[in-house]
Amino acid sequence: MIDHLGIPVRDLAVSKAFYEQALAPLGYSLLLEYPGVCGFGAEQKPDFWLDERGEPGAPIHVAIASADRATVDAFHEAAIAAGGQDNGPPGPRPIYHQHYYGAYVLDPDGNNFEAVCHQPE
Repeated sequence: MIDHLGIPVRDLAVSKAFYEQALAPLGYSLLLEYPGVCGFGAEQKPDFWLDERGEPGAPIHVAIASADRATVDAFHEAAIAAGGQDNGPPGPRPIYHQHYYGAYVLDPDGNNFEAVCHQPE
């Protein structure tokens, strides 16, 4: 089980503002902040960290589980409103499995962020 994940970002203020809005539908909020670093979480424990390091490396893919498809839709809408770039609208992805429903958005650094539900409609 993964305990936490950190990603490098160019501009912490820009990325923090994006993720505050994009992650809200998934129950995530900003929980901790230190100089150059901030942590988001859903249950009082930060498990997703942003670390301002200048130029990040190659883009990564992060997926957050969602309890239902409506929340996946809400994530995509919030992330686009926060300035994210659509990288795959909400919808079924049967290539992965029968009930896979996801949405993808590129963050300010080009990372592919996804919300995914594995439950039937």
